[in-house]
Amino acid sequence: MKIVSYNVNGIKARLPRLLEYLAEESPDIVCLQELKSSDETFPEQDIRDAGYGALWHGQKAFNGVAILSRGSDPVERQRGLGGDPDDTHSRYLEADVDGLIVASIYLPNGNPVPGPKFDYKLNWFERLNERAATLLAEEREVVLAGDYNVIPNDDDVFSVKAMASDALMQPESRQAYRRLLAQGWTDSLRTRFPAGGIWTFWDYQAGAWQRDAGFRIDHLLLSPMAADRFGDAGVDKAYRGREKASDHAPTWVRLR
Repeated sequence: MKIVSYNVNGIKARLPRLLEYLAEESPDIVCLQELKSSDETFPEQDIRDAGYGALWHGQKAFNGVAILSRGSDPVERQRGLGGDPDDTHSRYLEADVDGLIVASIYLPNGNPVPGPKFDYKLNWFERLNERAATLLAEEREVVLAGDYNVIPNDDDVFSVKAMASDALMQPESRQAYRRLLAQGWTDSLRTRFPAGGIWTFWDYQAGAWQRDAGFRIDHLLLSPMAADRFGDAGVDKAYRGREKASDHAPTWVRLR
């Protein structure tokens, strides 16, 4: 079973690339982030024509998450995170897919630092951690997949100096991510590549793709029962180099 996290950076702009990816790779489950589409304009029929059922939690022009399942319809479990009734951002969607619990996550960027956007990022992270603890208590196979907007380690970035002042690398961001892992989650890509040096994102600016100046912010975390089925993990990097591609590459874990 191949489970993919894919920040498409605008599903309408990137729909040809997404459909291409589904046709060529046939992943079983795909968690999408940054749809930048309202619920009404989500391309449901195109996705269904490609052989996938879908759930989505849209927001016009910003944010937005979805879960696609090959040959079946995901069953919604939760839309959004609790703990802040004033939070209207579409950043969390959770579903049951053939007995597996899957969440698509688009964590706030948090820039500039310091400021209200960074505070929102940290508060949102704590709410995610609370939900993750609840999921672990179910003792089920769970995958938390998404764009976490956190560079966990120094070897997860092309240049520590270049990103030192960014919200993605602040000590508070990293600590929140480590608190999540400490609950008992397995970072699948880190397990496969313990020495780091694997990127999932390359900025459109300054020739980042051409220079391979990227970093790792897309993560698929496994509950203990899911980790027992861990087979492999990786990044379908070549898709970042295609015409009008997202600035993220599809990142995946394979469960036996």
